[in-house]
Amino acid sequence: MTSDLDIYRTALVLIRQHGANAAIYASMRHDEFLGAGDIEGSGVWKRVLAAIDALSAEKRPDGTWLQ
Repeated sequence: MTSDLDIYRTALVLIRQHGANAAIYASMRHDEFLGAGDIEGSGVWKRVLAAIDALSAEKRPDGTWLQ
């Protein structure tokens, strides 16, 4: 099982690489794994997508938004 820490690290990397399109990228990966019948892999990407959503909604300590 993929740890929560790994999920959030992946989400942060995607946010840094893809900015506002990070959720779209994660959704596409989820769909690829699901289409291939890889339920575990699609579940990981679903968790990454949820982490992207959570991180994108959080404010930094200085009051600015993550993105």
